[in-house]
Amino acid sequence: MTTTATAPAAPQGTIAPHTPPLPEARPETLGLSQSRLQAMSDAFKREIDKGTVPGVTVLVARRGQIGWFEALGRQSPASAAPMARDSIFRVFSMTKPIVSVGIMALVEDGHLLLSDAVAKFIPEFADQKVGVVSSGKLELVPPKRPMTVQDLLRHTSGLTYEHQGDGPVHKLYQESRVRSRKITNAEHAALVASFPLVCHPGDEFNYSRSTDILGRIIEVVSGKSLGAFLSDRILAPLQMTETGFATSEANAKRLAEPFAADPWTGDKVALFNMLEQPVMESGGGGLVSTTMDYARFCVMLRNGGTLDGNRIIGRKTLELMAADHLGPHVVTNGTLLSPGHGFGLGFAVRREAGIAPFPGSVGQYFWSGIAGTFFWIDPKEDLFAVFMSQGPGQRDYTRTLVRDLVYAAVE
Repeated sequence: MTTTATAPAAPQGTIAPHTPPLPEARPETLGLSQSRLQAMSDAFKREIDKGTVPGVTVLVARRGQIGWFEALGRQSPASAAPMARDSIFRVFSMTKPIVSVGIMALVEDGHLLLSDAVAKFIPEFADQKVGVVSSGKLELVPPKRPMTVQDLLRHTSGLTYEHQGDGPVHKLYQESRVRSRKITNAEHAALVASFPLVCHPGDEFNYSRSTDILGRIIEVVSGKSLGAFLSDRILAPLQMTETGFATSEANAKRLAEPFAADPWTGDKVALFNMLEQPVMESGGGGLVSTTMDYARFCVMLRNGGTLDGNRIIGRKTLELMAADHLGPHVVTNGTLLSPGHGFGLGFAVRREAGIAPFPGSVGQYFWSGIAGTFFWIDPKEDLFAVFMSQGPGQRDYTRTLVRDLVYAAVE
C-alpha cells in the first residue's frame, strides 16, 4: 500500500490515512490456488466490462496472511481514476459487527448483561407495545416479555427497518425522520421506541435498527459518543486509522462511488455523502472504511480477539458471538438469511454444510453492507475475505460470486 507523510490527527469521528498493511505471501504457501484466484479476477473483470459495477476490491487471507489483494475497475464511474487498494467505501451494515463487538466489550467490563432489558438504559422502551394487525386495523398489545440486549444483537427485538416490509408498522417508520442523519442517536432511539414492535421480543428474526439502538446504549453506558467509544476501544487499538463516520475533504479523490442509475433496473442510486459529518452516528450502518482497515478487524476475529498484542474481546466471548442464537423456535423473516444459516450476536452463522446455494464451512460467520461490501471468517479453513464495491442493486449477486470463486481456490 502506498504511504505518505504522517497527517495531522483527524477530528473525532472522521478518518485519517495510513493503515498498517497485513503480511502478504504467495497463494501457494497458504494453500490457495494462484490459477483459481486469477480466474476470480478474470470473472470480476468481465462483470466490470459488462457494467455490473464500476469496480471492486478483493482481499483473501489464509493462516493470517494475505494471499490475494487486488483492486479492479474504476473507483467512480464519473472519473477515470482506477479502483485502488486504499479506496474508501461506505460499508453500511458492516458497521454492525464492529458495534456488536463494542457492546460485548462492555459486557466483559461488567457494565451490562445480555439479559438486561433495553429499557434499563433507554427508558422510552419501557412502554413499547406490539402492533398486531386484526381485521385490517393495527391493535396494540403488551409484549410477552421485555426486549433485551441479546434481542438487539440477534435481531429478535421486534424492531424492524422501513425497507423490510410494507405493513402498518413499517409505514410508521417510512413516514418518520428515522432515516435522517441530522438527529442525534438519543433522538433516533426515542423515535424508534415510539413505534410499535412488529412481533413479541424473542419470537422472530427481523433485520432491523436494533444495532442503532445498541450504539445508543454504548453512549449511555460509556458516557462517550459512539464514534469516540469505537475509536478508543476498537479502531485505534487495531490501527484502523481510515474507519469512521465520515472522511475529510483531503480524501475526496479516494471515494468509491456507484453508478448514478442502477445498471439492471435504471432506478436512481443515492448514497450518503462520505465527506459530511453526520449528527446521527449510525451503529447499524454509518461507517466508511477501506479494504485493509476492515481486514485488520477480520484478522482480529480470526485471532480470537487480538491483534498485535491488543486484546479487543475475549476468546470465549467471541465464540459466543459467532454461535447461532436463533435456534429452531425463532421464526426467520425475510431473505437475508440463506437456508442452513442462523444468526449470532452481530454476525450471520452457517449451521449446515449444505442447503445454502454457495460453498462454506459450518461455523463460518459473516455480514455485508447494502451498498455491496461483504466479509466472512471461516475458522475451519483459517480463511477470511473482504470484498468491497459500491453497487447496491448487485450486492446479492456479487457476494455469492465472490464466495464461489474464493472457495474454488482453496486447496
